[in-house]
Amino acid sequence: MSRYFIIYKPFGVLSQFSGEGQTLASLFDFPKEVYPVGRLDKDSEGLLLITDDKWLNHHLLNPRFGHQRTYLAQVEGIPTPESLKALGNGVRISVDGREYLTKPAIAKLLPENPELPDRDPPIRYRKNVPDSWIELTLIEGKNRQVRKMTAAVGFPTLRLVRKSMEKINILGFKVGDVQELDQDTVYHKLGLTGFKEAANQKQHRPKRS
Repeated sequence: MSRYFIIYKPFGVLSQFSGEGQTLASLFDFPKEVYPVGRLDKDSEGLLLITDDKWLNHHLLNPRFGHQRTYLAQVEGIPTPESLKALGNGVRISVDGREYLTKPAIAKLLPENPELPDRDPPIRYRKNVPDSWIELTLIEGKNRQVRKMTAAVGFPTLRLVRKSMEKINILGFKVGDVQELDQDTVYHKLGLTGFKEAANQKQHRPKRS
């Protein structure tokens, strides 16, 4: 039976289990078979799903099956309604050296700072430059996409936290917290309940000799 963990990845931790620097192995004694689904950059924080469910990994990373990922971005300056509309409609960013138009998203300016654990180290405070928080929901996950998108409309990201994937979220988590979930809960929160039986059949299908 596959195992599923959700974590609040801290700033400065690599989304991998080996290599130089602080890795996921420093947070918890994970089973050897699991691996992160997707990744968060070293300088990003928040929700990361870790599992050995190969079918789920394929489904969540395949661009054909867009699923919602919601990010909280602390940005330099206060985005205008026009810039938020541009983020929602799609902006042009560079992906693998080529120009790319992002898919439609949901972008909104938060009226107050979200309740998040403090970052260690904290962001650099600039007395003469205001900052604000936006919530951005995407259905794709290009490399450093949120940072590129906010920069494209003139509001560089200072701090980035992935809040949720569909209905799986890190509300109430502390930095570095790890929680194990069962398959039913994971598939339900990801809106994949109808796919669970097919996924299990593929996982347990006898290999050809």
